[in-house]
Amino acid sequence: MVQSRLSDLSTKIYPEPMITDYLTVDRFDDLPDSLLIIIFNKIGDVKSLGRCSAVSRRFQTLVPQVENVVVRVDCVISDDDASSSTSSDKSRGPISNLFRIVFGSIVKPIQTLGQLFGPKRPSSVASSSSLTSSLSVGNVDGDDDSDQNGGVTHHSPTQVLKNFNEIKFLKIELPAGELGLEDDVLLRWRAEFGSSLNNCVMLGASSVSYVDKSSSIRSSSTYQVNNSMTGGNGNGNDDNGSIPESFYTNGGLKLRVVWTISSLIAASARHYLLQPIICEHKTLSELVLTDADGQGVLCMNREQLEELRVKPLSASSASKRTLVPALNMRLWYAPVLELPDGTVLKGATLVCTRPSDQGVQREGLDGLWISSAFEEPFGTAARMLVKRRTYCLEMNSF
Repeated sequence: MVQSRLSDLSTKIYPEPMITDYLTVDRFDDLPDSLLIIIFNKIGDVKSLGRCSAVSRRFQTLVPQVENVVVRVDCVISDDDASSSTSSDKSRGPISNLFRIVFGSIVKPIQTLGQLFGPKRPSSVASSSSLTSSLSVGNVDGDDDSDQNGGVTHHSPTQVLKNFNEIKFLKIELPAGELGLEDDVLLRWRAEFGSSLNNCVMLGASSVSYVDKSSSIRSSSTYQVNNSMTGGNGNGNDDNGSIPESFYTNGGLKLRVVWTISSLIAASARHYLLQPIICEHKTLSELVLTDADGQGVLCMNREQLEELRVKPLSASSASKRTLVPALNMRLWYAPVLELPDGTVLKGATLVCTRPSDQGVQREGLDGLWISSAFEEPFGTAARMLVKRRTYCLEMNSF
């Protein structure tokens, strides 16, 4: 009886598979396509996805189905011909030349973006009467980043994205902000567009001072005492939140206007150059165009993207950017703003702009929108500034 039971047990013991079976089986073949696409969506970076597509034919067919894509631009390639700029100056009117003199430091970095998302053009066929430039995303096909002539192979974002068919979220990161600023100057902006500007908020400061972590507790206590004494404005030198008279006489207001105009020009230039990508990728539901410096962010949601596809943008006649409509502006200012973490902003300024034709029905939404426009600690600075006295301005279309 015992022997019969043992014989039954032995028949249920399966032989251990050979070790060579594990070496010959590709475990990626066991993963379903849906799981691989989830993994690729987590990767996001377009260069890494390009290398993944070179692994196998299966990966090559799955990568174009990725929904979340991040494009990090390596560099701006600019052909700035001095002779062309000289010849173009002769055709400009005196007002245009005056504008270029006053705002040259603003416009020139934006001009280097040029045809940001246009097709790649060889430098040998560049027109002598125009300034040509493009953005390089580097090689995304998994091969060496050099061509047959020993140079570097460059791709525009439009070329890189042409093989993606199901993009829903797209983030493009420029190598740096367009506006050249001194090291201690703070300038951050965030804009939303449809077929034209919906809103833009700008936070600036003439200087920013950070404190050591060891003194953060002491700074926080000092802030709480000062904040209770000044009625919650975070500034012990100005109780009622009014702008001092010196702000108008020492060029402070003029500087803030330049900050605001430069932010709007940068935002409208980015929006104009996004149009071909938006029109080509109908599945897009969210688009973010930012830069590595964190200087500016342009955002578009599903409704805004669809609005641009249905209603073409109005381009500025002066340059390749979207026309900025007439704006209502609201400004908040603090000579010195101390944040809870001890960060001190001198000449802190917050400017919120909306098209004039939107009226006042949406102003109640500004507080919520502004509070989430910036990352910390600058989000806190915006919430503190918006509690101060508001100054209203108007700006014509440009």
